[in-house]
Amino acid sequence: MKNLRNQSIFTCLFLLVLISLRAEAMPPPSPAGGNYLVLDGVDDHAILDFEIFGLLIPKDADEFTFEAWVYPTTLPNTDVHTLVLSQQVMMDVTGHDHQGFGGVKVLLNLSKGDFMIQGLAHLARDVGHTIMSLAPMKFPANQWNHIAFQGGKGRKTTVIVNDFARISGGEKGITLAHDADKITSLGGHPQDFTLGGCETKKIPFHTLHSWGYFAGYIDEVRISKVIRYNTAKRGFTPQRKFKNDAKTVALWHFDEPSGARAFSDTSGNAYHLMGRNGAETGGTLAVEAEGKLATIWGRLKR
Repeated sequence: MKNLRNQSIFTCLFLLVLISLRAEAMPPPSPAGGNYLVLDGVDDHAILDFEIFGLLIPKDADEFTFEAWVYPTTLPNTDVHTLVLSQQVMMDVTGHDHQGFGGVKVLLNLSKGDFMIQGLAHLARDVGHTIMSLAPMKFPANQWNHIAFQGGKGRKTTVIVNDFARISGGEKGITLAHDADKITSLGGHPQDFTLGGCETKKIPFHTLHSWGYFAGYIDEVRISKVIRYNTAKRGFTPQRKFKNDAKTVALWHFDEPSGARAFSDTSGNAYHLMGRNGAETGGTLAVEAEGKLATIWGRLKR
């Protein structure tokens, strides 16, 4: 009986250590609460089939905001831009120093896990289509960051990381292109809307670099046909879940049960994402672990 009790104590302690080690590998709870999208950076992603859903921002929209909570875990190769999201607008992460518009250079401290994020928008102009790159910003790995990219007709574009914002040095008057084949040829990525990247391809306007997959966690993705943030104010990082309103085009909370691979659009517009190659929802292990550990201790005490 004594040996059995000792064996039970040893088993419990082993599980406690195991749970602690596994919990350390998971991120802290999402600032928005609930579950989130888990991406391994190899080939998994979430997608809206272009043949079914088309382009997200409608032609009559004069403004846009693409935003999300992201938790990057792996520093990309210096020649790879990992895509957080892409279609008419792209937001990508890379691990190399970058020269932005207006001579703005972002120097990264790779030893501290700095990343650089930038926004790209496919523009409609009088002469063809082009891609405009925003002055980049750096942000740290292994923590949750709110990122946003916004702009509109008669407005310069702005990239936002937490409570910091940088306004583009590019020209005013941002109108998103709606010519899907031009978008594909210029961007080198699928016409589909994707979260987490696409098959690695060379970037046509930056031939030394390629698109790639994002490694980490994504939560609370909202696409809006309005400029959401007044960057003249301080403290504009969201403090709660994103809300749906008349200007919301798509909104994914990723609060489906852990392991789900279909993600509901809560905007009412039925842009339901599908996980590919293993992309699925996950949650904070500690909550589940506490329950299991309590059960073990309860049995042991009996």
